[in-house]
Amino acid sequence: MSPELIDLIVTGVWETLYMTLVSTVISYVLGIPLGVILYVTDAKGIRPNRAVNLIVGTIVNILRSIPFLILLVMILPFTRLVVGTTIGSTATIVPLVVAAAPYVARMVESSLKEVDPGVVEAARAMGSSVWQMIWKVFLPEAKPSLLVGAAISLATILGYSAMAGFVGGGGLGAIAINYGYYRYQFDVMLITVILLVIIVQIFQEGGLALVRKIDKRLR
Repeated sequence: MSPELIDLIVTGVWETLYMTLVSTVISYVLGIPLGVILYVTDAKGIRPNRAVNLIVGTIVNILRSIPFLILLVMILPFTRLVVGTTIGSTATIVPLVVAAAPYVARMVESSLKEVDPGVVEAARAMGSSVWQMIWKVFLPEAKPSLLVGAAISLATILGYSAMAGFVGGGGLGAIAINYGYYRYQFDVMLITVILLVIIVQIFQEGGLALVRKIDKRLR
């Protein structure tokens, strides 16, 4: 490969990491509160509220049901409003967050449901408030499951970022499409695919290693 192409791939790797990590962080900033609301207001939650649960759950389900490429195109005006452009790695973060935050919310809700009911009852018996139970019981107890979910979310968001290359997104996905698909350079596409697989494996193995380190049940 030419030095220019090597520089392009290196830039693509950094853009992919930038889009994936920033989108994941923002998605969790939004997704954790949504997941907590879904869990707490559930019929079996600590503060049932059918109206709130139905509204939040419906919004989450609708956004999760829209295929990412369609969602990406559909919210182009919103993306332009937020970042001033619809192309490039920064612009791709907006639809990534919109697509991933509902996904994260459901994963957080699922993780909270795995918390031992005995721990919850003990916290109730001690007179803990709803917020105390959330911050001192649910989230700490669900931490291993949340970290596993984060590793899965990273891989999912990475896949979304690659698809964004079809509509002007940056990163390895754009390189694979522009060179491997449109210019029939199969070797470039193969390299980008290998790099994407390696990045996913690093994220997943790193997340699982962290879980094994902090999960007291595995000691």
